[in-house]
Amino acid sequence: MNNLLAGTGVGTVFVNLQQRIQRFTPTITRVINLIATDVGRPVGHIVSNLVGYDRLVEDVQGVLDSLIPKEVEVQARAGGWYLLRMMPYRTLENVIEGAVITFTDIAENKKVQMAMQESETLRRLAAVVRDANDAITMENLNGCILAWNPAAERIFGWTEAEALAMNVRDRIPESRREEELAIVKQLGHNKLLEPYRTQRVAKDGRIVEVSLTATPMVDESGKVYAVATTERAIGPALPGEGKP
Repeated sequence: MNNLLAGTGVGTVFVNLQQRIQRFTPTITRVINLIATDVGRPVGHIVSNLVGYDRLVEDVQGVLDSLIPKEVEVQARAGGWYLLRMMPYRTLENVIEGAVITFTDIAENKKVQMAMQESETLRRLAAVVRDANDAITMENLNGCILAWNPAAERIFGWTEAEALAMNVRDRIPESRREEELAIVKQLGHNKLLEPYRTQRVAKDGRIVEVSLTATPMVDESGKVYAVATTERAIGPALPGEGKP
């Protein structure tokens, strides 16, 4: 039986009615710090490697009192995810003798679940961008436009296909081009700027006054790879305005 349990790859601990450890499988040591001399010790005395879960003793006692199994998803400090199951176990005479605690690796399932949640978040974000009244755009650090929402098309006239073939330079009045590109350079160094009033060129040549918010986009390493902007069309600029 011990060899069979060890071969399953499932971390398993048996405790008696007093929650003292009776035996365990080698796999459990990936989750809980156990050594051979821990047999006979209360399970509550064992240092756990779990993140944010400190109810093992209470939950095991609840299973012993109610005889109802319990399951909890837990994360190890090393980063793995496990399905923790606590169940009463019976002798051949059908007498409750203690509880069995198992840890089943669910890391792959958790990755899929988190990917699905991320996908749903991105879907909702895409809906917000699509339905926004403000122009929302994104360009890389060379100024090439990467994203262009429907509001940007309504305000400035270029279709998404046209905009994605453009550079942000094409949208800045020549008189402001040097100043605006210097701002993009600041954002490339991950500097945050307050929203400011400026101008953008529409497809028909109109100069559109906008309130612009720019946000640097960073990758997992913290490096800026693009700039996202929100542009709200406003009335004519007042003297002295248009600078951040």
